[in-house]
Amino acid sequence: MTTFSVIVTALDAQGYLRECLDSALGLPAEGVEVIAVDNGSTDATRAIVDEYAERDERVHAVHLPKPLTNGAARAVAAKQAKGDYLLFIDGRDCLTDGALAALGRRIAETGEPDAVVFDHVRSHWWNDAIASGDGRLFIAPGREVFSVYQQPETLHLTPTLSNRVLRADFYEAHRELFDKDEYAEVLPAIGSLLAADRIAILDKVCLRRREPETPVRERGQFNLFDQYDALWELLGSRSVLPEHRAIVFSGMIRRYLKVLTVPGLDEREQAAFFHRASEHFLRYKPNDYQRPSNLNGVRHAMLERDSYSGYRALQSANRKRRTVRTLAVKAKRKAADLAKESAYREQLRHPLEEDLAVFSAYWDRGVACSPAAISAKLAELAPNIRQVWVVRRADVPLVPAGVDYVVPGSRRYWSVMARAKYLVNNVNFPDSVTKRPGQIHVQTHHGTPLKRMGTDQIPFPATSRGVDYEALLERCARWDYSVSANSHSTETWERAYPVPFTSLDYGYPRNDVYYTATAEDVLRIRERLGIAPGRKALLYAPTHRDYEADWKPRLDLERMARNLGEDFVLLVRGHYFYDRGLSPLEELHRRGLIIDVSRYDSVEELGLASDALITDYSSVMFDYANLDRPIVVFADDWETYSVTRGVYFDLTELSPGAVGRSQEEVERLFLDGGWRDEHATAKRAEFRRKFCDFDDGHAAERVVRHVFLGQANVPPVIPLEERTPAPAPEVAARLVADNAR
Repeated sequence: MTTFSVIVTALDAQGYLRECLDSALGLPAEGVEVIAVDNGSTDATRAIVDEYAERDERVHAVHLPKPLTNGAARAVAAKQAKGDYLLFIDGRDCLTDGALAALGRRIAETGEPDAVVFDHVRSHWWNDAIASGDGRLFIAPGREVFSVYQQPETLHLTPTLSNRVLRADFYEAHRELFDKDEYAEVLPAIGSLLAADRIAILDKVCLRRREPETPVRERGQFNLFDQYDALWELLGSRSVLPEHRAIVFSGMIRRYLKVLTVPGLDEREQAAFFHRASEHFLRYKPNDYQRPSNLNGVRHAMLERDSYSGYRALQSANRKRRTVRTLAVKAKRKAADLAKESAYREQLRHPLEEDLAVFSAYWDRGVACSPAAISAKLAELAPNIRQVWVVRRADVPLVPAGVDYVVPGSRRYWSVMARAKYLVNNVNFPDSVTKRPGQIHVQTHHGTPLKRMGTDQIPFPATSRGVDYEALLERCARWDYSVSANSHSTETWERAYPVPFTSLDYGYPRNDVYYTATAEDVLRIRERLGIAPGRKALLYAPTHRDYEADWKPRLDLERMARNLGEDFVLLVRGHYFYDRGLSPLEELHRRGLIIDVSRYDSVEELGLASDALITDYSSVMFDYANLDRPIVVFADDWETYSVTRGVYFDLTELSPGAVGRSQEEVERLFLDGGWRDEHATAKRAEFRRKFCDFDDGHAAERVVRHVFLGQANVPPVIPLEERTPAPAPEVAARLVADNAR
């Protein structure tokens, strides 16, 4: 039986690593070990590697103190490998179902070849199954074992080590090919094919290879010259045909020309690279070389003549032609935008105001959520920074006294948006807002994701159809910081929004109050809401359904109020997406059957006032879990919701408490005590461990100190077992009564 060592190298791959490791561990193949290399990561990659190693004996953790090149990181892991064959993949990639089993069968039927090459698909946020382009190369070799000297076209295969397995002793015998791969895997990928005497093809997609989502400035491009020198030396030691040399040469020049287009190369670096590429062109040009007849042939000519000035002139001319075409298409839209935002454009000419911060929440609905908590802490710790809130005209009457605000679209609005050093929001600012150099955007989000978000939603067209994901990512690309409440969110935001940002794993500032509120605060809020002493207040806070245009409570609230009796009172909060159409609640509120809190500003205060939460799939459950109070999940349409909207985990399994699949079950839970029995309490404890790891009452302080005050060392997160949430209403009443004695 063939054994495999799957070597996973991961550098800051927290958003993808679980899927990668699960794909390797879930494959139906015996004799598999996974060596997971944390390549000097600065995110949660290390913790994820340790987590998997602790729970599965097939996983071996390797931690490197600082990032190494991929080849060096692989070499460290390969020394520990015990498998007959080695498979090298990145922590952002994942194997397909049945991959190792199919590879094992192919190895057995071909007599243990040096390498087995397989097909793969490329994955981007907009499409996770883009054909590799290698499929045509699998036809000619057929089922027989071969070498590239018999099948030269094989050298056109995508140059990566991830699309093959290598026999362990073959890898060891040719170690010099595998360690030098800074910037690109040219030498190990092409070199291993040239060095192998026996290659087999598996015409099956075994890997989903994730491509970089954003252009990243890569260093080490000059290392390519050393790699190609080694490749040409290897070619010189073998009996090769002119066809082999032509394929390697054309690939080399194509790659050099591509490097010259990488964003961020300055003029000096680009010129130096061009001259080195020209040297290689002349040194390795095949005798029967023929220049391409298209525009690329002109670039070849520039390299052959070492004419960097000519190359630059050609590129400039091409850019101008593209610009003319683009301007013709965009002229009408740009004219309209300029007219609309002329005041803004004028303000952009002014310098940034280092002491100005702009806040917004829920599409300018008012002072709320985590931006409000950060705003309050900023006023306390840095009162020198002026604050301005963006508030819709309809919500201006609700702005607290003393809060400075602007209305969207007003002249002052454009002024503060252009000049503010800091911009804080729990959603994205409009497309019309330009990210200026020096501006700092803080994205606080407004919930922990159960439902699929961002580009993770693409496979669910019922709810994502019509979404312009490119425009979405352009908005997200303005983020400097993303505030996270838990590890699950940190990993999800990185994958769902594949743009560069720094994750602040500090907790949600809006949840600070769940640890700072006093017994007096709890009772004061209950009195304000009209909750009679001694009654159990149940907060019912459902989310919206993308497949429902209007909101109608899925619970028969009148029936539930009557069945639960005077011991309970229902606080009902409709989702903010449904500002209109809440008449069913208004009528029940007027009759005294429920308390309609849909327009109550602070959901955090509603949490403090309640004895338990009833919800379906709303993110409020993750926040409420910080209070360590009972939660009941009403999941009557879970199958429909999970399939149409897409979810990250099965809430009926990993629930924060008891689950009711019908109204009868929900009512029975409260009448029989199941809402807070041992089983429900154990489920809540497990949920809190997973989703309350950062919230401890000091999130806003950490954000302010890091972002606004520039302090590197912020207060550490208090361990979950050492935190004390705000007292539940029953406990609060007892504490206040004791203090009054």
